Amino acid sequence: MYQSENAVVKPRYFLYARKSSEADDRQVQSIDDQINRLQEMANHLGLDIIDVLTESKSAKEPKIRPVFNEMMLRIDKGDADAILCWQYNRLSRNPIDSAQISWFLQREVLKEVRTIDRTYLPSDNVLLLNIESGSANQFIIDLRKNTKRGIRGKIERGGFPGVPPLGYKNDVINKTIVKDAERFMVMRKCWDMLLEGGHTVSEIMEIAHTKFALTTPKRKRRGGNPIGQATWYRIFHNPFYTGLFQYDGKTYKGNHVPMITMEEYEQVQAILGNKNQIRPKTHEFAFTGLIRCGDCGCMVTAQEKQKLIKSTGKQAKYVYYRCTRRKQGIKCKEPSITLPLLEKQILGEIERFTIPEEFKDWALSEMREQHEAEVALRNGSRYVNEKRYVEIQQKIDTLTDLRLKDLLTDVEYASRKIILQKELIIAKERLDENHNSAEEWLKKMEQAFDFVTHARERFIKGGLKEKRIILQTLGQSFVLKDKVVTFERSEWINPISNHRNGIVKAAATLEPEAFVSTKSKNEALNLAFRSWGGQRGSNP
Repeated sequence: MYQSENAVVKPRYFLYARKSSEADDRQVQSIDDQINRLQEMANHLGLDIIDVLTESKSAKEPKIRPVFNEMMLRIDKGDADAILCWQYNRLSRNPIDSAQISWFLQREVLKEVRTIDRTYLPSDNVLLLNIESGSANQFIIDLRKNTKRGIRGKIERGGFPGVPPLGYKNDVINKTIVKDAERFMVMRKCWDMLLEGGHTVSEIMEIAHTKFALTTPKRKRRGGNPIGQATWYRIFHNPFYTGLFQYDGKTYKGNHVPMITMEEYEQVQAILGNKNQIRPKTHEFAFTGLIRCGDCGCMVTAQEKQKLIKSTGKQAKYVYYRCTRRKQGIKCKEPSITLPLLEKQILGEIERFTIPEEFKDWALSEMREQHEAEVALRNGSRYVNEKRYVEIQQKIDTLTDLRLKDLLTDVEYASRKIILQKELIIAKERLDENHNSAEEWLKKMEQAFDFVTHARERFIKGGLKEKRIILQTLGQSFVLKDKVVTFERSEWINPISNHRNGIVKAAATLEPEAFVSTKSKNEALNLAFRSWGGQRGSNP
């Protein structure tokens, strides 16, 4: 209470309660507990509570708490002249808001600030309030330093300091990032669709929504929604999926499991090019975005034209590819090329490695025999790697026991553990590399043989997407110069292309009438297989 000229006037209080986090699932009981305890105190002391004010905002920055700001305005207008709160740090943790409270007390606009354990009055020594507000502010400064130090240490250990992108999730117990079992493989499939070249980002977005029912993770107040197109572009530009992450302008090696290789990531960036700009399309063409002009370096685009045939009076449609000529100041001299001429050149490249059907079937049977031996060898290697992994893990467990028994110092424990952890990572990489590699190799070989046998037929009969996929499988860095398309051929095709003539020549003798026995047929097949170079090392 304070004394006026005629009567004792009781202060009118605002009861103010605050918690630092805006999340509903953190400090849930904080505000309710503050209000209940302060109400009991007010009833016991007979305090006049005008209003109860609450908010969920941090006080480390000034002028960001709307309820606090409104309360101070109301006090300045005379609606109340005292504040009841749990601790002074509930009112302020920064020097600006603290200065306003101190100034109101000095002007006696505030008659009293009462907390659970003490009361601040206008007549108090100003140093006491400054010490209290300084302590609250110093807590924030120390907390910020400790938080930054903790984040920096986590980053240096390969931990990503934030919410990971789609396909991953935070392991809140172990403080790591792990695969999201519901979304990881679906996201890998989406990357594959883009890498294959047969789908646009818009099509991948639609497939992910309709076929895979892919949504954002469901959280308490948000999530469970389809992924928008802008988000898909951010996903396909995010190096996090390669095992890296960016923070504060720098790139770090993460300890999370990569979804794609760096080579695949760079290939996607080349596919996307400048497609962040979404443009309306009136026509679809098979090879746009893949070929560059050999004269000026711009991309090659396609156009559809109509021409009147005088003899028939009908309009004929034709497609031609030409340089976009987007570089200013450069006069590009590269002529256009018609679609039939372009496809004829691509077919010519395909024919350089096309092999007979009969040779493909026989070669695959040989590969399957090699695969059986490979599986046996890999199983033995996997047993050795698994044993090594378990041994290192046991050494780490033993090291921990020694430290708990004070048989090792902190320095000895830390240095030995770092060495063992590095050995464990190497062992795990070898184990992962070994797992299913033989099966994956056979699957890739079957796909490769199927491609080199049927690519020509599929290119002739296939649609736009099929033709685009075939061209991308042939190689990369396509250049149009003087109406001729050149490119860097895929490495795995070279052994087939280099020995294709020998294979065809040997396989030509495989007509039924040329053989008097199965033995002679197998000898001819072996000749063709050796001509191709059927060892695994020559067929990556």
